Amino acid sequence: MEFEKNKLISDVLEIFRHYPDRRYTAQQITDLLRLHGKTAYNRILKALAILEGENKITVNNNNQFKLAPINQTVTGTFRANDRGFGFVRYDEEEPDIFIARPNTLHAINDDEVEVKIVKPANPWGDNGAEGQITKILDHGVKKLVGEFMPYSEIQARKTGLLGYVHSYEKKLANNPVFIKNTGISPQMGDMVQVEIISYPSDEFPRSMLGIALKTLGNKDNPGVDEMTIVYQNEVKDEFPNEVLQEAQNIPDQLQPVDWQGRRDNTKQQVVTIDGDDSKDFDDAVTVWKLENGNFHLGVHIADVSHYVKVGSWLDREAYERGTSTYLVDRVIPMLPFRLSNGICSLNPQEDRCTLSCDMEISSTGQILHHEIYPSVIRSQARLTYNNVNKILDGDPLLRQEYHNLVPMLEEMAQLHEILFKMRHQRGAIDFEETEAQIIVDENGKPIDIKLRERGTAEKMIESFMLAANETVAEHYNKMHVPFLYRVHEQPDPDKVKNFFEMASSFGLSVAGNAQDVSPKMFQAVLEKVADTPQEAVITTMLLRSLQQAKYSPDPLGHFGLAATYYTHFTSPIRRYPDLMVHRMIHSYAQEGTALPIQEKWNERLPEVAVHTSACERKSIDVERAVDDLKKAEYMTDKVGQEFDGVINSVTSFGMFVSLENTVEGLIHISNMLDDYYEFHEQELSLVGKRTHKTYTMGEAIRVRLIRADAQQRQVDFELVLKPEEQKRADEEKKRRLAAKPQGRSRHRFNNKNNSAKTKNNNSRKNKYERKL
Repeated sequence: MEFEKNKLISDVLEIFRHYPDRRYTAQQITDLLRLHGKTAYNRILKALAILEGENKITVNNNNQFKLAPINQTVTGTFRANDRGFGFVRYDEEEPDIFIARPNTLHAINDDEVEVKIVKPANPWGDNGAEGQITKILDHGVKKLVGEFMPYSEIQARKTGLLGYVHSYEKKLANNPVFIKNTGISPQMGDMVQVEIISYPSDEFPRSMLGIALKTLGNKDNPGVDEMTIVYQNEVKDEFPNEVLQEAQNIPDQLQPVDWQGRRDNTKQQVVTIDGDDSKDFDDAVTVWKLENGNFHLGVHIADVSHYVKVGSWLDREAYERGTSTYLVDRVIPMLPFRLSNGICSLNPQEDRCTLSCDMEISSTGQILHHEIYPSVIRSQARLTYNNVNKILDGDPLLRQEYHNLVPMLEEMAQLHEILFKMRHQRGAIDFEETEAQIIVDENGKPIDIKLRERGTAEKMIESFMLAANETVAEHYNKMHVPFLYRVHEQPDPDKVKNFFEMASSFGLSVAGNAQDVSPKMFQAVLEKVADTPQEAVITTMLLRSLQQAKYSPDPLGHFGLAATYYTHFTSPIRRYPDLMVHRMIHSYAQEGTALPIQEKWNERLPEVAVHTSACERKSIDVERAVDDLKKAEYMTDKVGQEFDGVINSVTSFGMFVSLENTVEGLIHISNMLDDYYEFHEQELSLVGKRTHKTYTMGEAIRVRLIRADAQQRQVDFELVLKPEEQKRADEEKKRRLAAKPQGRSRHRFNNKNNSAKTKNNNSRKNKYERKL
């Protein structure tokens, strides 16, 4: 049954949930809810009947009701809160289970646990189930990074311990790891990676025991802050010697044998177009007009599979990493630099092995013919987005410098417009998020945050890569052979319904049914808010309502692109799935499509899809965390300054505000002192109890920075108030300072959605492909 929110049924069930062992008559329930009269009593009887019908409560022969027995046990992942309680996520379709501090069994963040339900969820209200952890099945954190605090010599001799490591991660900050003297010996203030050998127990309910594995350097040294996040998430930044040696043995120039079976495309006018700071070039393009008026688009991708052989050290390391990770001032590559910046990179004026996808495209964007084949190309120029945009805008000096390429670049811009229009007409959702570039000095200290503008050049290359990815996916799907797809499934109807309700609160009407959505419905909403202050908020909420793109051996389609077939073919230097796609292309061309070949790929693909999807998510988490670190660090010397911002999320504990430079911070409800604010979930707003002043998503406000903590990667704001509002707030602040601490927070936790916000992602060129 689909449960509609019903406050009376919810209130009745809450009585049973709080007192699961007690029995109540209908009259007692009526009295407890302070209701009076026959009408109220009849409503209670109806609510009890519904609860009994849904097996939430039982009734005995004396017409006494009691909570139904709960025998449900589930397994899931524990998400710790720094206050000691936590939540267990066990089903994407169900609310998380709340675990009170006494019921955690000393589990720490990311532990896989077995949970007994002690209070059922209340589907008529907002309260999810409550549980008790009965068993820890596996510890999710095997290694940890933190600051080393040494013991004195006397303490060390007495305990056999060097000191302890304190993690900066909030969810692990209350779990110090005491260091045995059997590993390395760090210095005070060093950031240290430790292996945990003993976890919290009844004897030591908070602390753990570990061995120091690696010192990253003093916490104040340049770059150590970023590498702390990298190592905390177990992203490898160094290549084993076997991998480096294998890379060293690969020639840095094409050999005669490399040309065998490849088409010579070295005379074509092929170029690479990338960011100013890019050093690995895995895609090159060419465009020309055909005599029939159609366009020839050639997309040539570095043939990494030619050098990274199945089962080699290079292959095993690339698979383990799954992807390159792009930080603010460095790249942690999937492949050693000798390959990624050398023989695999499509450097200008160098012969390189590629896999080519040639397409004939009509004036309406339809791909009429295509061919996929191994080739050799020689890039004519290494172009940058900035320069190409300037050329297309008519810069005379650059147009003179690249005069031989200007006609092709202009034809590329025309073709992009055709492809974009085609995607738009079929309903592809075009996200135009604001992307920030964090500028750092030679010591890694952030000195500026600039907004990146995506010009025609960036969008043009995106269009060409999308066309190639779709073409390759459709080609091998129609061959009826196993293949690896990039999929984006239909959104969950409940999330869509929530998005539609939120959009309605902005005065946006959405035509259609949440049970049967199409990309065009979302596209229409984005068009209505284009170039308005609400655009960023609506885009963020829309993204949250969509599924997460992933890899799959099943052709499930791509909702966001409104594409039936889609894969990742265009970035094998930095993504393992693309490398796998290249291997399958070679395999089917050289070995055929007989059943044994298909069985080989069918056996391998599910594991690759799951693993690489997980690697991608981990890499994105690291990139976001480093961005948040640098943004918070950038704001540390601006405490007290005022800024204009937009509310992009409202919760029961406050509201998140984004500044124009993409820095995001929280105005905690405890810092909103001019009134007592209540959270209205239906409207996603905070409303003052006395003044009825309302704060909603998308609203422009003025804020003052009160705290920026780089270690915790957090920024806190307060409202800039009018004089009369500030007077009330100052009086309230004095009252609270004079009062004794109550030990309780003003906000409540809602375990229906305990992930407070979705962060902006500031990765580099593959940001848009990752989103797709």
